[in-house]
Amino acid sequence: MAMTQRQALELWRCALTAYVRSDESDMTARQQAVLMTVALTVGPHTVRGLSSQLNIAKPAVTRALDVLERNGVIKRIPDENDLRSVHIERTTQGMDWLRAFGGQIQAAEAGEIEDGAPPELGRAVA
Repeated sequence: MAMTQRQALELWRCALTAYVRSDESDMTARQQAVLMTVALTVGPHTVRGLSSQLNIAKPAVTRALDVLERNGVIKRIPDENDLRSVHIERTTQGMDWLRAFGGQIQAAEAGEIEDGAPPELGRAVA
């Protein structure tokens, strides 16, 4: 049976609350969207492509990528065929963060983190 809108929002609230209670700095919603798009959708990913896919301005994508790269969750790889272009790839650390965040969502669904201490997320970004 599908979740109601209220149930989905409560699940997200619980997972997000556990995340912001952690000692790690918060990743913005935009940074999360960029990281998840890079990690969970078929590439290659470019600033232009991410901008189009997320329907946000290229400078906003670039700023998010700057922070994500600085924190080691994505990397920029020069395009060998077009030196003006850069491909964006996830890193192992980025996937570790996503798995941990996915685990928090699963824990929220199981009712394990509503009032308890959140599971460790690993390094997040500001």
